[in-house]
Amino acid sequence: GQDYIFVRKFVPFVASVLVKACKESDDESDMEVILAGLASLNDEISWFKNEAAKWDVQLSEITPLKTNQDYCRFLESLMQPDVSYAVAMTAFWAIEAVYQVSFAHCLEADAKTPSELKEACERWGSEGFGKYCESLQKIADRCVSKGSQDVQNKAEAMLLQVLELEVEFWNMSEGQMN
Repeated sequence: GQDYIFVRKFVPFVASVLVKACKESDDESDMEVILAGLASLNDEISWFKNEAAKWDVQLSEITPLKTNQDYCRFLESLMQPDVSYAVAMTAFWAIEAVYQVSFAHCLEADAKTPSELKEACERWGSEGFGKYCESLQKIADRCVSKGSQDVQNKAEAMLLQVLELEVEFWNMSEGQMN
């Protein structure tokens, strides 16, 4: 349930990255990569709804926990016009990459992943999602490397902030049934 709430707030953030790409990117293919990610979020929301129904979770009754609220406010702050494309793209890549690496870890041979979670792990830990994350990283790396020292510093700070928020989110999720 908390992931569902987050993804619904993640959609406008990704849309804002797409708008920034249209205005600031020096490579037309950026838009296509970001647009593909945005389109896949519709499928992700549907998947969460189906999973919720399967587990008898009423998504409309889920209240976002404080950690989730903080993370969503952070996403909203990244949508501001004064946040550069390079910085927003760094955050976008980091958020997706943490998800992919975490779920890929659950697919490792020695992981003790419960069978009911295998589908989720295969969904986000997949090689295809990993390649998508690599595409995002290449864009972020290119944009940051072409940016000023100030942009590079902001992107580094953004990366660290995403990692802190991800740790808090995963810790929040531990033991949560919804």
